Amino acid sequence: MADLRFMEKTGRKIIVTGHYGSGKTEFSVSLAMILAEQKKSRLSVIDLDIVNPYFRSRERRDMLEDAGISVHGSVFKTEVTAELPALGADIRAPLEDSGCTVIIDAGGNDSGAIVLNQFKKYFLDDETTVLAVINANRPDTSEITGAVEHINAIELATGLEVKGIINNCHLLRETTADTVLKGHEFCRNVCIVTGKTLWCDCYPKGIVDAQDLSGLSDNLVPLGLFMRPTWLDR
Repeated sequence: MADLRFMEKTGRKIIVTGHYGSGKTEFSVSLAMILAEQKKSRLSVIDLDIVNPYFRSRERRDMLEDAGISVHGSVFKTEVTAELPALGADIRAPLEDSGCTVIIDAGGNDSGAIVLNQFKKYFLDDETTVLAVINANRPDTSEITGAVEHINAIELATGLEVKGIINNCHLLRETTADTVLKGHEFCRNVCIVTGKTLWCDCYPKGIVDAQDLSGLSDNLVPLGLFMRPTWLDR
C-alpha cells in the first residue's frame, strides 16, 4: 500500500491541475483508488475537465463507483462521448459535505483550470489544496521556464495558490526508474524557482519497481494506468 504521507498536509478538497499529457487524470484516479482502499472517509471525484475530450476521470465511473467513490461532473451520466460543456448541479454536494474527501480533476493548463472559477467560493478556505502535476517529458513543461510559466498561468487564471508539485515524469510504458529520477530532480529545481514544495513522486505500477526508487522522497505514489487504453500502445 502506498505511503501517502503528503495527505497529512492536504485539506479535504484536493484540486489536481496539470498540462495536457502530464498524467493529472491518472494521478487523480489512482489517488482516489488508493484512498478507497484505506477507507478513512467518504470519497468523491469531481471531473471538471470539460475542455479536453481525452482521458477524463468520468470515463472510469463504473470502476470508481464499484470502489465506493462517487463521481460528479458532466450532466451526461452514461454517454461520456457527449462533449457539450455542461456540468451537473450535483457537483456541489461533496464540496459541501464536511465528511467527504474530494479529488477535483481540473482541466489542463490555465484555459481548462478557469472552470474552477464557477465554484471558487468552495475553494477559498483551509480545506482546499491545489496541486500541479508536472511531466518533464511534455513539450510545454520540458524546460524549467515552461513549467514555472504553466504554474503561474494557473494561479493567475484561478486566483488560487498552487501548494505542491507532483513529479509525474513518464514515457508511458517506456518509463524507467531513471525517467522518474530525472523528473524528481527537474521538479526539485522547479520548486527552487517557485518556492513550492515537491509533495510526491509518481511511478507506473507494474512497469517501474518502487525498490529502484529508494533514493527518492518517502512519498511514492504508484499509478495504475487506469486511463491508458491498451490499443494506444500498439
